[in-house]
Amino acid sequence: MKLVNRSNGADLANNVAMADTFVKRLTGLMFTKSLPNGHGLLIKPCQSIHTFFMNYSIDVLYLSEELEVVGMDETVRPATVGKYQRRAYSVLELPAGTIQVTGTKVGHYLSITY
Repeated sequence: MKLVNRSNGADLANNVAMADTFVKRLTGLMFTKSLPNGHGLLIKPCQSIHTFFMNYSIDVLYLSEELEVVGMDETVRPATVGKYQRRAYSVLELPAGTIQVTGTKVGHYLSITY
């Protein structure tokens, strides 16, 4: 699955995995060694994340059901709890630095292609 920022045309990730079951949402990226550039994890439903049992930082986009960016956390360090986003329906976890490089902002809309 690929995610693109419709608002500015930037590619966010070309290889996005889906965490849409209880077990997949619970484990997320825990115990992984890295999240390579171009990869991501879309967690749904989800309104908050944590980075316990991770060894690297990530960028986090909180998305509405319409894929509008309703919040973001940049460079979330390991062993941290992210913000709770009441308006979020899903969360996209990306390699640290992706938000800045792609110019993604709150209010932008994303699109998914398979």
